[in-house]
Amino acid sequence: MIFRLDERLIFPDPELAEEDGLLAIEGDLSPQRLLLAYQNGIFPWYSNDTPILWYSPHERFVLYPQELRISKSMKQIIHSNTFKVTFNERFNAVITQCAHAERRGQYSTWITNDMIRAYINLHKLGHAHSVEVWKSEELVGGLYGVSVGAVFCGESMFSKVSNASKLALVALCQTRKYNLIDCQVYTDHLASLGAKTISRNVYFDILKANC
Repeated sequence: MIFRLDERLIFPDPELAEEDGLLAIEGDLSPQRLLLAYQNGIFPWYSNDTPILWYSPHERFVLYPQELRISKSMKQIIHSNTFKVTFNERFNAVITQCAHAERRGQYSTWITNDMIRAYINLHKLGHAHSVEVWKSEELVGGLYGVSVGAVFCGESMFSKVSNASKLALVALCQTRKYNLIDCQVYTDHLASLGAKTISRNVYFDILKANC
């Protein structure tokens, strides 16, 4: 059953989500609702031609920072000083680049203008964060997401040159601020770095322990 949200600041039990993880529609992207969603393992994922869609997948694709796999070639890149990494210096630029990034098999972005504005607001409130990767003073890669205690809910990443987004993720893991990085959806790219699938119940247990 898919629930229709109204102005009340509540979500249905995530256990009631459809097989594909869809739990509810509509509502808004206020900071209060977004934070409540993430605290309950729910996130928005929709496009310009749909209402706001809220998901809570039955399985989560996650990365434990201590299990991060760094290849020999990646270690060489890290120590080469080819790139510079910063945190929270260009959040607006990172989310905009993520929205415009070309992705295989994807013909439109789910990072709508409303989403961009909503997450910029979260960033201003100290809940959304970015990692920036620079090469010769050019922003060439990065990622952004939302912090829920010691859990980082990754939203998107981009890369203009090889390995830039990987470097952003490595840098995030090496901050040692987070016990879990929620990658949400499986990709070969993240799997190669050590990400794996866990059940919703295990994910919820981690959320409760780290909030």
